[in-house]
Amino acid sequence: MTEKKYKETVHTDSNHYEYITITHDENKVRIYTLKNGLQVFLAQNFDAPKIQTYIPVRTGSNNDPADNTGLAHYLEHMMFKGTSKIGSLDWEKEKLLLDQIADLYEQHKAEHDPEKKKELYRAIDRISQEASRYAIANEYDKAISSLGATGSNAHTWYDETVYKSNIPKNELEKWLKIEKERFSELVLRLFHTELESVYEEFNRAQDNDARLVQYEMMDALFPNHPNGQQTTLGKAEHLKNPSMKAIHQYFDDYYVPNNYALILVGDLDFEETIRLIDRYFGSIPYKELPKKTPVTEQPIKEVVKRTVKSPTTPRIQMAWRTESYGSREAMLADIAANILSNRGEAGLLDLHINQTQRMLWAQAYSVGLKQYGYFSVVAVPKENQTLDEAKAMMLEEIELLKSGDFPDWMLPAIINDFKLQRMKGLETADGLAVNLYDTYIKGRTCEEEMNEMDEYAEITKEDVIAFAREFFKDNYVAVYKEKGINDQLIRVENPGITPVKINREAKSEFLQQILNEKTEDIQPEFIDYDQEIQREIIEGKQISFVKNKYNDIAQVYFIFPMGSDHDRDLAMSTQILQYLGTDKYSPDELKQEFFKIGVSNDFKISNDQLTVSLNGPEENIEKGIKLLQHWTQHVQPDQEIYNDFVNTVLENRAAAKKDKNRIMTGLNNYAKLGEFSRFKNVISQEELEESRVEVFTDRIKNMFSYPYQLFFYGKNFENFKEYMVAYIQPQTLKVPQPKQYSEPETSGNVYFTDYDMVQMEMSKVGRGDQLDINNLGKINVFNEYFGRGLSSIVFQEIRESKSLAYSAYVSYAANSELGHHDYITTYIGTQPDKLQVAVDTMAELMAELPEIPVQFENARHSALKQIASARITRTNIFFNTLKMKKIGISHDFRKDIYEQIQNLTFEGLKQFYDTKIKPVPFNTAIIGKRENLNREVLNDMGEFRELSLKDIFGY
Repeated sequence: MTEKKYKETVHTDSNHYEYITITHDENKVRIYTLKNGLQVFLAQNFDAPKIQTYIPVRTGSNNDPADNTGLAHYLEHMMFKGTSKIGSLDWEKEKLLLDQIADLYEQHKAEHDPEKKKELYRAIDRISQEASRYAIANEYDKAISSLGATGSNAHTWYDETVYKSNIPKNELEKWLKIEKERFSELVLRLFHTELESVYEEFNRAQDNDARLVQYEMMDALFPNHPNGQQTTLGKAEHLKNPSMKAIHQYFDDYYVPNNYALILVGDLDFEETIRLIDRYFGSIPYKELPKKTPVTEQPIKEVVKRTVKSPTTPRIQMAWRTESYGSREAMLADIAANILSNRGEAGLLDLHINQTQRMLWAQAYSVGLKQYGYFSVVAVPKENQTLDEAKAMMLEEIELLKSGDFPDWMLPAIINDFKLQRMKGLETADGLAVNLYDTYIKGRTCEEEMNEMDEYAEITKEDVIAFAREFFKDNYVAVYKEKGINDQLIRVENPGITPVKINREAKSEFLQQILNEKTEDIQPEFIDYDQEIQREIIEGKQISFVKNKYNDIAQVYFIFPMGSDHDRDLAMSTQILQYLGTDKYSPDELKQEFFKIGVSNDFKISNDQLTVSLNGPEENIEKGIKLLQHWTQHVQPDQEIYNDFVNTVLENRAAAKKDKNRIMTGLNNYAKLGEFSRFKNVISQEELEESRVEVFTDRIKNMFSYPYQLFFYGKNFENFKEYMVAYIQPQTLKVPQPKQYSEPETSGNVYFTDYDMVQMEMSKVGRGDQLDINNLGKINVFNEYFGRGLSSIVFQEIRESKSLAYSAYVSYAANSELGHHDYITTYIGTQPDKLQVAVDTMAELMAELPEIPVQFENARHSALKQIASARITRTNIFFNTLKMKKIGISHDFRKDIYEQIQNLTFEGLKQFYDTKIKPVPFNTAIIGKRENLNREVLNDMGEFRELSLKDIFGY
């Protein structure tokens, strides 16, 4: 082993706080440990006057009690319910009732007689109504949004629960005050309504095909360990029989300062920040963690086969158990996975399976966990292939790995790609913060994390071959996901929750203090695009340049003012290109050439624009441009490859018609735009099968003869201009006229599609007026106040009060282009027996815009603070100008929106609602199991029509 480059160094700041830095760390991260064991990771990033925060807790579903699975996830939800100070009107009275509810839940859990359980639940429901009189729903969310925070959320996984928020830098002390209170005490208020929301999340997971396979795979891989025996969402019987006392115990055991960390990256002062953190969090006492007996799995000595069924396309997933993250075996498994699949570029599966279209899709990846981990391959066969044939093809590629039948250059190229992706990840405040919290959760030091790349670099091809030969045996799990009826779905009846009282206008003393504390406002900064973007005309092409101030990665974009509206076949042309070679390189060799130089390419097409981009080390960007232009101008048409491609396209279309999410997307599109739309304007099967490949390759060969502009994001603009001249061709072709699509008025129609699922999903879409840029500020506040987010009126009423859905929102989407209509969308995903109440509740909310002055002002000020603390950086500087151009603006329009919001009153918002939203007729899209559909629910919505999949997809 070579000497480690990165080493810990201990320092002491002027306030006598000790901290650790890592030598050669370009991010200059400081790691503090307070006397109570709390670790604090601080780093500076001055992109914006904001701080990205994470509070990672080293516990997750693996620490759930065996008879209370899902507990860690419950707790994550309940951490947003406040404390005795946040969210209560009268804590002494509320506590007495919450204690009674907790006792009743213990009785409910212990009781086995179904009728007696229902009686106990009715008592829980009744006392919960009484307790809700003292509860202030979503007060934590109101407090955090009053800071102008964005992205406030949390997630739970095997060994982690992570809370995040992005805050303006001037609100740091308030944020610490709020979070210190939250992490000091747990109050399980509004518990049974939130519990029902968690169950709705469980239902959504049942309708998620990927989770179905993942759960089965983990259960087989880990027959004893919590990795496989305790899903994050928990078991249904445990969700319906929770213990509030067990949740309190879990909080007391694991939510202690020596088991969580504070990660802050952004515009901060190191010494002031650690002093404030110590003031608020330093007083929380240290506590010994529970002793945990490790669970050891016996080696898998034979193939373990499992089968699951669902309506979607069949696939097979195989997995081998590995050692924990950080181990040499885990690192070797990671490299092996990348030899098979390296971002879809030049891995063995990429080239031998995906590139040659032998199956619909294949991928390999590895995951490291706190104890153990796994290496997995996934394959989606074609219709004429069996799952066993797909498995055999995957094992063939693994045999190549075991025999060392992969090029010598691949291993160093993979290591370079690791370094490149790490560099990209660390350039933003959020990327660095994620890296730091991940390091903390894994129990690793920053020194270990930073030296990891050098450890990877020491691994040789011989090491990989030896690992593969020893690792890949008949010691794997194979999950066969067949097409069929999922007979494992759990369908439950509505428990009959009485809506709880929502004290929307009330404020606790704690929140009032937060609102009364004045901080010096951050002044918004609006960008001068002409000053930030350097523009020149070279060989008739406009080239725009924004300097990369962060690293040595460059990006170049070729932006064509034409898209699928101008040429329906353009998207298909760029897709077939991915499978074709040139007169110099085979398709495999092209992929390898790009991967060798670390440059990725991307073709993106919208209705009005084609963008071709390259991304990689600046020193290799010219090589990438040369390779790209050679590829497009010398692409070799191959009818046999094209025919295979057509078969793949048709099978992917068939797969889309089995996928719930794709069906719902198409159904929504039909409800929005009717029978004729871009979504359905696809090349027919007959056209595809009868076409010659040259129809598509000729488009590619002519691509750079059309008008386009260039955008370069890098460091050396002069060098780029100098070599770019050689690659600019004369402009000889004109952009075709675009096809025009209508935006028909929505008129009260109801469209339904049958799909075997637990929930019903319903969205309503209404066509508003054409875009008016003078309404953008009102739209911003409306969405914050009424329709989206944890403290919005819709969320509070549908989820918090009535527990009708895990996800519900109303969203006003302004069009991105002048002369086109805005659209208003409402969404509810819920159990079939709740749909009637959910529909009625949404209708009541939409009838009149509720007037809640406190909530309106909070939403308005939050929107202002978000704009004031936001900054436009990196490539967004340029791409924002393209967006602004579509709405007829050349300056930073955030300034206008800011002024609109400053002057907005509730009366102004209500007038906007009454004139622009309330009169709009809506079309409705519903997906669910036909036998669960209550037609009475739909009678008042409009004319009902059940759509076929051909109606939806157009094929």
